[in-house]
Amino acid sequence: MDLMEYQAKELFAKHGVTVTLGKTVETAEEARAAAEEIGGVTVVKAQVKAGGRGKAGGVKIAKTADEAFEHAGNILGMEIKGLTVKRVLVVPATPPVEEYYFSFLLDRSNRSYLCIASVEGGVEIEEVAKTNPDAVKKIAVNALEGVDEAKATAIVEEAGFPAELKDQAVEMVQALWKVFVEEDATLVEVNPLARLEGDKLEALDGKVSLDENAEFRHEDHAQFEDKDAADPLEAKAKAKGLNYVKLDGSVGIIGNGAGLVMSTLDVVAYAGEKHGGVTPANFLDIGGGANAEVMANGLDVILNDEQVKSVFVNVFGGITACDEVANGIVGALDILGDEATKPLVVRLDGNNVAEGRRILDEANHPLVTLVDTMDGAADKAAELANA
Repeated sequence: MDLMEYQAKELFAKHGVTVTLGKTVETAEEARAAAEEIGGVTVVKAQVKAGGRGKAGGVKIAKTADEAFEHAGNILGMEIKGLTVKRVLVVPATPPVEEYYFSFLLDRSNRSYLCIASVEGGVEIEEVAKTNPDAVKKIAVNALEGVDEAKATAIVEEAGFPAELKDQAVEMVQALWKVFVEEDATLVEVNPLARLEGDKLEALDGKVSLDENAEFRHEDHAQFEDKDAADPLEAKAKAKGLNYVKLDGSVGIIGNGAGLVMSTLDVVAYAGEKHGGVTPANFLDIGGGANAEVMANGLDVILNDEQVKSVFVNVFGGITACDEVANGIVGALDILGDEATKPLVVRLDGNNVAEGRRILDEANHPLVTLVDTMDGAADKAAELANA
């Protein structure tokens, strides 16, 4: 789960990172009141889960409360990279003397953690990385040892932070590591990390990505979910405990096991090239418990996607045998009744496949077509979607 700036700053403050929280508001009038309360020059910043807000016109300086009102009115409702702005953050304007970049992230290729830091650039870190890659330091972090004071000092020295900021930088690096580890994040980024007047080091902006697999350890993370921005089908699937991702195609996909579902997406996309460019409509992994209720929940989500024209159920029987899956499909169609109106292509293989196919044959449901092979089933599902 990606956080908005104001949410990231709340986590920063919780763990001792120097940051100014400001006021998050949802109307222009509230922005005026926030600017009056803060006093002086303020910055009105769009709150969406996307970068490039400034270039899109989503970050404006307000010299007066009336200007904050005007800017908020213009920013609220605008779209940035397809995301509608529904709230803005009003913060004191603190012009940086220098801008730096700092992040901790999950280094998937090396199965460890990585620190990226630069004292050149800040918000234009991508350009710095292209034109002067030596200025962007990549420092490995041992997953078992983490970042103590000695490691933080080494990071600060390698990145080249000014000597007069060294102590502050070491403390901030340790605090950001606490955010990364204690909140189960996959990314903690400060851009820009600013040197302000009086040699004060502060995180002016923040980006945090939280690992949803660890949400059982963080009940408080539920407050960060942007339910208004969530896809309604994905929200519905999540409420039913399904591993679902909405895509743009017209063939609904149900499978058991992430690897099998990913393969199914590829096979459907390949088969769809012969049928008008048909593509998969979703990723849905029902896991091992493919009983009637789970199957009904999956079909309920997929069949309520207006883009879906056909459904491909691709199951390899293992711990959950094919006869259980077949009974699940029959039971799901009984549960859904008239709500089930789109054709289903079913491919079963593996444990108890013969019994599973017999159950579906005997049920003889008008919406179900049983196909023996994965390629054949993908082709049939694409054909039906394009009909």
